[in-house]
Amino acid sequence: MAQATGRALTVPRAPIFGRATVPWQPALQEVEDFGSNPGNLRMYRHVPPRLPPKAPLVVALHGCGQTAASFDHGAGWSTLAKRLGFALLLPEQRRANNFNRCFDWFSPGDMERDHGEPGSIRQMVDRMVGDHGLDPDRIYVTGLSAGGAMTSTLLAIYPDVFAGGAIIAGMPYKAAYGKFDALNAMVHGRVRPSIVWAGLVRAAALRRGRSPKVSIWHGDADRTVSPVNGAECVKQWVGVHRLARSPSVIDSVSGHTRNAWVDRAGETLVEEYVVKGMAHGTPVKAGATVAARGSMTAPYAFDMGIACVEHIAWFWGLSKKRPGRWTKPRR
Repeated sequence: MAQATGRALTVPRAPIFGRATVPWQPALQEVEDFGSNPGNLRMYRHVPPRLPPKAPLVVALHGCGQTAASFDHGAGWSTLAKRLGFALLLPEQRRANNFNRCFDWFSPGDMERDHGEPGSIRQMVDRMVGDHGLDPDRIYVTGLSAGGAMTSTLLAIYPDVFAGGAIIAGMPYKAAYGKFDALNAMVHGRVRPSIVWAGLVRAAALRRGRSPKVSIWHGDADRTVSPVNGAECVKQWVGVHRLARSPSVIDSVSGHTRNAWVDRAGETLVEEYVVKGMAHGTPVKAGATVAARGSMTAPYAFDMGIACVEHIAWFWGLSKKRPGRWTKPRR
């Protein structure tokens, strides 16, 4: 695995990234009865005390080799949930499904509406909304790596459920069919015209209407999932929204490039962050959402001086304050 220029958040003698077990556990609660569970997943939730009525819901999907708790620990979603007032759902893969705990985004049985793992996650969402009186119009999903690829799937097949998403080091929807095809696509990139990518999404959605807004993050030094795939995710969602291929706005945010695609009404519907020097993982900013918690291990979390969860929350409208240092890049 290529090394990032940022500082990986680890403790001495920590295992290799992606294989670590996090000793510190956030306040996650497992829910066992949430439906027929066709994908055989586990459900964890974090609901801050005194949650306001009609609060938003964020679904966060871990990457390979992670658990719900370790992903949350590294990214800092539960910390942000308490601060901003939203509920958090963290599905978890079982080793019985995938030995490396990867969500099976490449399996034909896990690509369609109400089947397999997406069906389980949809049932978890329904349980959260029913139990806590959450706002069904403010449900968002994000994920890292295989979780990012599953995020693409959920956004494609459930545009009536998710108002927005964030794909971190992930893959486009239907980028691969089967394990070996997925490995090839991850390493070399799967390139298709925007119209083809967008067509796959449109064919998957049973209900026409407003498509979710999407934030896409990828490290330019990623050797696990090629940065080509981040660019292809952009092509897919720019095509879905029928936006121009070239970005409307280019910014430099805390030293990293942000491209944005804006519709005629002035709303940003697709954004892309290219994180300079980052390998395969989640960009964080030490002292922000990952505030000092003593010794900890955070697999696939890199201190790149930018807290992606805070930027994603702002993009979705969960936070009014725009984070980071924004400048126009030099040409």
